[in-house]
Parts: sequence; C-alpha cells; structure tokens
Amino acid sequence: MGYWREATGIKGPSGFGSGSTAEQVTEGIDASALTVIITGGSSGIGAETARVLAQRGAQVIIGARNLEAANAVKQNILESTPSARIDIIQIELSSLKSVRAFADKFLAMDLPLNILINNAGVMYCPFQLSEDGIEMQFATNHLGIFCSFSFTAEKTGIEGRIVNLSSIAHIGPYREGIMFDKLNDKNAYNDKSAYGQSKLANILHSNELARRLKEEGANVTANSVHPGLIRTNLGRHAPVFISTIADLPHSGSLRLLELIQPTIHGRAPTVCTLKLQGAATTCYVALHPSLKGVSGKYFADSNEEKPTAKARDSALAKKLWDFSEELVNSKS
Repeated sequence: MGYWREATGIKGPSGFGSGSTAEQVTEGIDASALTVIITGGSSGIGAETARVLAQRGAQVIIGARNLEAANAVKQNILESTPSARIDIIQIELSSLKSVRAFADKFLAMDLPLNILINNAGVMYCPFQLSEDGIEMQFATNHLGIFCSFSFTAEKTGIEGRIVNLSSIAHIGPYREGIMFDKLNDKNAYNDKSAYGQSKLANILHSNELARRLKEEGANVTANSVHPGLIRTNLGRHAPVFISTIADLPHSGSLRLLELIQPTIHGRAPTVCTLKLQGAATTCYVALHPSLKGVSGKYFADSNEEKPTAKARDSALAKKLWDFSEELVNSKS
C-alpha cells in the first residue's frame, strides 16, 4: 500500500499525491450540472469538500447533525464563492429514523442526485448503543450509509458516483473482521477494533455495492477512500499519540518527529488545521474524469491502492450486505 507515498508526498500514477489539495485535483472541472450530498459537511474534511465542490459549481446538500455549525460553513463558503448553491438538511447517521427523514426531505426537493459522499462518522468512542440498539461506531459509520439513496444517472445521462470514506484503520478490525455474533456485546468491545471494523465495513460495502450496480447495469460507481491523516473533530476520543499523528500535513517523517517530540515534553504542537489535503482524495474520486466507469476500488492520496485481504474478501462483503439488510429491516 502507498503509505510511504503519503508520508513523503511523492506523486503517484494519477499525477497527484498526499501534498495535493482538493482545489488542485479538481482544477478546471465544471460541476455545475451536478447535485452532491455530503454527510458530515459541517466541519473538517466534509466542510472543505463542500467548499471545493461548491466552488466548482455543484449544488451541494450538506447533511449535518449540528445545523448551527453547518450554517456557519455555508456562510463561509458564500463569502468566498457568492454564487455557491448550498442547502442543509439535518441528519443523525446513527439513527435509521433520521436517515429516512433526511431522504424524504431530499426527495421533496425534486433534485437529481449525482454524487453521494458518505463522509460523516465517529471514531474511538466509548461503548454505547444507538437509539436502534446497535453499537454506535457500526451504526454511524456503516449502517447509516448502507441505506443509500436513489440516483438519476439513467434519466440525466450523467454517471452517478458514491464515495464512502473509509480509513487506513481498516487494517485493524477484530480478528474475524466483522464481529457479527457479538456486535453489541459490551464485554467484547474494543474502541479501536470497533472503529477498524466499521472502516473495513465501508470498503466491503463499497465493493459489494459496486458489484450489484454493475450487475444491474446502473450508470453508478461506488468507491472507498482513505482521506489522509488529518486532525478533525473525528479524533476527539483518540489518545494523544494518535491525535498527534493525525495532525500530519503530509510533509514526511521529519515532520512526524517534530510533532511527536513537543507532545512528549508537554507542549502542544503547531499544526495546519485547514483540511485541504484531507479532502483531496474525496474530491478526486467524486469528480475527476479519469475515473469514469471505475468502481469497487480503494483510493488513498488520490491514487488507487490495494486494501487488506479481508477488505477484498467478496464472500465477507456479501455476508456483511445480507447481515446489514436484515438488521435494517428488523429495525423498520
């Protein structure tokens, strides 16, 4: 996997690398004919993704739990791009009822849906169950996005794209990958493994969805991405070391040491908080013309990468799909 490229900033086959920004990977692209939904667009990587896609002309629907924060993002975008088309709909991804309400509100707007970016998530949170009685990281990071929305690619002739934000953390799930039998078992819970499980689920879901879309002949692609090691609100439950690593602005191992050393001595590191690089891979996979027809792939630093063997396990992907479908139906 290309994590050395992430640390060094060396460009990959796409012509981009970990140092590339969201503006750079979408330069010259006209997205004015597209409607995009971005969940978790009220902060961090999601907010930067919304800004850049709006800058490229797309009509952006921000799905957010915190409406006040989402409105602040909207105003910031309008200040830099007065012509931006931004709408906000409230959503709590851990709640299937909220996901359905979001879908109903979007459908009432009578807009096409060309691109769906599942960006929202939680990370390393203490054990808790969602209102549907499902372990919170699995409920938010996977099950909420499993309930996808309808695309109008056939009607408009424009390829639809689904982008699911996974993570390098998919390498560290539970031993069995997805703990189907003990999903809600507090005694078996480990916050890091549960997060890895949910990020593995994102890739497996994308791969199985891509297979099903192809089988149906739908003009819609589905891919997963590792956005990069950038500090956002997502890491609020992370230990200091992980939070420090997540601050990396992708300038190499020397910068890593510079960040860790002040932390060891009790001093807060100075970091770049703008999520330009973190949003780049998402924007690249969502908009770049070179990815037309590319589906069921995993990307990091705006380049295709090879995830773990578990993430490429088609039987596990199908099992997860069936399990998720049964779980959603049982909560309807």
